[in-house]
Amino acid sequence: MKLYNQFRTELEKRHLWEVFIYLFFGGLTTVVNFVVFFLAKDLAHLSLVPSNTLAWIGAVLFAFVTNKLWVFHSKTETAGELAVEFGKFIFYRLLSYAIDMGAMLLLVNMLHMGDFWAKLITQVLVVVANYIFSKLFIFKGKTEIVVVEEPKEQSRK
Repeated sequence: MKLYNQFRTELEKRHLWEVFIYLFFGGLTTVVNFVVFFLAKDLAHLSLVPSNTLAWIGAVLFAFVTNKLWVFHSKTETAGELAVEFGKFIFYRLLSYAIDMGAMLLLVNMLHMGDFWAKLITQVLVVVANYIFSKLFIFKGKTEIVVVEEPKEQSRK
């Protein structure tokens, strides 16, 4: 535990902890994506598009929970706030799904790359895009405006 704390403290000093923890959970999300994709494709004998779609759904659900709780520490106070945040998450994940699907179709069908390598390349693109979307548009911290008053001069009597 001491080594973990030292590692985390060092990364926090360099403002890299969030990136590290995002990449850690992004890696796990990629594992979810790969497992679902190959189970759907090889065991269920689904074609590329439905297999990739099922993989995307599984990965998105996993990523929302991990990003909200452990990466960006997002707090929502009402069900409405949670719904808006989840809606934004889905919207931007649909954009990255388009990147994923387009890249998979290009790499597999047009460039005749193997499924594994195509999936690996697309996941790198998707992880980068998703970090940018999450950081800038989805899990933005609430900014508090604090008004500081100037001390008033005391009158001399």
